[in-house]
Amino acid sequence: MRDTKESRLLLVLLIAIAFALITVDIRGGQNSPVDGARQAAATVFGPIENGVSAAVNPVGNAVSAVRDSGERHDRLAALEKENAALKAKLGSSDRNRSRLAQLDKMLKLAGNGQYGIKGAEVIAIGAAQGFSWTITIDVGANDGIRRDMTVLNGDGLVGRVTTVGPDSSTVLLANDPDFTVGTRMEGSDELGFASGQGDRPLRVQLLNAKADVKKGDRLVTFGSQADKPFVPGVPVGVVSRVDPSGGDLTRTVYVTPYVGFTKLDIVGVVVEAPKKDPRDEVLPPKPKPTPTPTVTVTVTPSGGASAGASPGASTGALAGGQPTDAQSTDSSPTDAQSTDNQRQ
Repeated sequence: MRDTKESRLLLVLLIAIAFALITVDIRGGQNSPVDGARQAAATVFGPIENGVSAAVNPVGNAVSAVRDSGERHDRLAALEKENAALKAKLGSSDRNRSRLAQLDKMLKLAGNGQYGIKGAEVIAIGAAQGFSWTITIDVGANDGIRRDMTVLNGDGLVGRVTTVGPDSSTVLLANDPDFTVGTRMEGSDELGFASGQGDRPLRVQLLNAKADVKKGDRLVTFGSQADKPFVPGVPVGVVSRVDPSGGDLTRTVYVTPYVGFTKLDIVGVVVEAPKKDPRDEVLPPKPKPTPTPTVTVTVTPSGGASAGASPGASTGALAGGQPTDAQSTDSSPTDAQSTDNQRQ
């Protein structure tokens, strides 16, 4: 429409009519004269509004969903972060509990043997020296560690220190083929030398070829001169196999070590030897044998036996549940008794 005087006049007139209708509708209240026209307009334009709303609402819902999705994503990310932190904390707590248990066990062993120890943590496996069974610990010369010191943990002998750095040391494990330690048998005091065999039991050569040794016997370290490299009394292991004596000058036995060399974590370096040999005091308590259950069989007389039955009758009832021939003969009348009864 062109901007002319007539169009402007028409626009002003329509606006005046609209204001007049609004004024009349407000003053009329519920009895407004334009209420019928409003209902008619609602009837005509209602379906159109619903259609437009149906077309527009999914767009609004999608926008709202995208906005809410971002919020949900943030909440999920926060929850996942909290869960990860909680899992890490729980894992750390489990590890700390395990380490505390290992440390407590090692301190008890050191206390029983009166060893002065320096606690250490295993930080590496293997070394540049080419040893096949070694570990690296996080203590060194600055901590008072010296070469040829005994290393143990809560189970027993771990090895000996071979190389010392300022803040770390290398330990040759007792199962290394180059490792040898003097041993003493519990109780019998038979002496020998144990050598490592990798992941197989230790091989022990007893000096006495006729030594009385059996499976289950236990060994400790014999000790070295000036307590280097080994202090006495450290648990070594349990005899798992005894080779028959073949007339050799020595006797060979195989010993399962107390220490698990593939799962070392907390260890202790003996920096002060005991004032006296602890002998067998450091060995763990022997497991108590499980008693063999005793089976007792009680024979109960049959309920059908009379109170005044003879011992023979009771025995027959227990044996087969039926009276024996002797019982049948005793309980039945004889031929002579039958003949007398017939004469009477």
